[in-house]
Amino acid sequence: MSKKAVMVFSGGQDSTTCLIQALPLYDEVHCITFDYGQRHVAEIEVAQQLAKQLGATVHKVMDVSLLNELAISSLTRDNIPVPTVNSSGESLPSTFVPGRNILFLTLAAIYAYQVKAETVITGVCETDFSGYPDCRDEFVKALNKALELGMEYKLRLDTPLMWLNKAETWALADYHNQLELVRHNTLTCYNGIIGTGCGHCDACNLRARGLNEYLQNKTDVMQSLKQKLQLN
Repeated sequence: MSKKAVMVFSGGQDSTTCLIQALPLYDEVHCITFDYGQRHVAEIEVAQQLAKQLGATVHKVMDVSLLNELAISSLTRDNIPVPTVNSSGESLPSTFVPGRNILFLTLAAIYAYQVKAETVITGVCETDFSGYPDCRDEFVKALNKALELGMEYKLRLDTPLMWLNKAETWALADYHNQLELVRHNTLTCYNGIIGTGCGHCDACNLRARGLNEYLQNKTDVMQSLKQKLQLN
């Protein structure tokens, strides 16, 4: 039986790095990108290009626009400004889309059930994150158990980046010889600018800080990555 995985794929730094890591490990990698009326359609276009370029087995774009009606966020509403660096003092930033990962991972799990994939991969991370509660390890483990119970299907929600900081995520891309592709062809920016982005939003700041840390301390960061992931 072939080994299959389903990838929640946005075309950003994290999910692209996860895809790069997963491709040699599975016979089939099915990518799912969710169209929820996000602020920038460029995210979907980038995901389509990268999935094809990297060689995903299947890439599906699923319409979940209902989320846009329910979840009010600066990522789903043009009239809510995207926070700039250090501008957000609230407990949850305006970029938080409530229920997004609950919905995405649940739909990905249903798809995994249909194609008989044993793993759903997501690039969420608790070490360097934006304060989103649905990026925490505790949440993922709880949802994993609920999905198994609800479908009577053995499934693993895999979070390869959960305990990596952004510098180590850059190191992982470099370990797989894809640093330049991730650096120049992924879309992380909240303002929809590919590559280095706008340079002003929280996402760009986190991405740039991590890259600078990695480039300045390559040996140490790579060693830390290998220890965490037990890479050769």
